[in-house]
Parts: sequence; structure tokens; C-alpha cells
Amino acid sequence: MRTILFPVLLLYMACTNDTNRPGVTAPSVTEAGGKKQHYEGAFTNGMKQTYISFDISADGKSLEGLTFKGWWRCSGSLEQTTLGPKKSFSIQNNKVDGVITDPENGGSSAIRYELHATISGAKAEGSFRMNLNALSCDTYVLKFVATRK
Repeated sequence: MRTILFPVLLLYMACTNDTNRPGVTAPSVTEAGGKKQHYEGAFTNGMKQTYISFDISADGKSLEGLTFKGWWRCSGSLEQTTLGPKKSFSIQNNKVDGVITDPENGGSSAIRYELHATISGAKAEGSFRMNLNALSCDTYVLKFVATRK
């Protein structure tokens, strides 16, 4: 009886691993083997050919190397750019909610990066905004979905 019950229990547990049920959490960002993970994605409400990419540190505590590649408005016209902050965003409970100003002490050429994201295993989604007020450049709030590569 015991030899039959154990495999049935294992099968039941495998079939009921549903992360959408209350009280069941999604895998953490560090469950991907304990090494740095790379994510790439696109914006769902932005211009075509506009992308986001970033890395999650091996310990899952920081989002690093954020890169925006695409279009933003500068002084009323569209411009293509590739930019990202030098610093990293902190991750707490698989979420990022932060602002980085680069350079940190501001100044007229400072770029402001605002990121709000939820990382759930191999998927990340959220919003991003980048602006440079001195030149009237702004992406405005963009929604993104990114996947681990």
C-alpha cells in the first residue's frame, strides 16, 4: 500500500502546481540556476522597433544593465536612441519599483529612468519611462513584456 501511495502523491503534486491559485507563489528570479539571467522584450504601447533588455543578478537582488533601444520624443520630433543607466535597480519580492537619475547628482543633462516591474520566473512585465527634461525628451510611460533568454 505504501509503495503505491507515494507515487500517486508525487503525481498529484506535479499536476496541481498552479501558480495562479491563492497562496501559491511563482518561482523566484534566483531559481534559474544561480547565475545572471538575461531578459529581452518589447513595449506593447510604444513605437515599433522599440525594445528593452536587462539582466537579473545571480543572487536575484538587482536588475542590471537596463537598456532602452528605440524611439522617444525630443522637442516635438521622434528620435531613435539606445540608452540605459549605469546603476542597477533593487529587486524585492520579485518586484522592481525605482527611479535612477544618471548622473546621480542631476544637472541639466541628467536622464531619469523609472521602472516598475514584476519578475515571475522566465517572464517580466511592467512599465518604463525615460526622460531628459533639459532637451524635452521623453518616452512617456511604456508597458513592456520581457522573457528570459
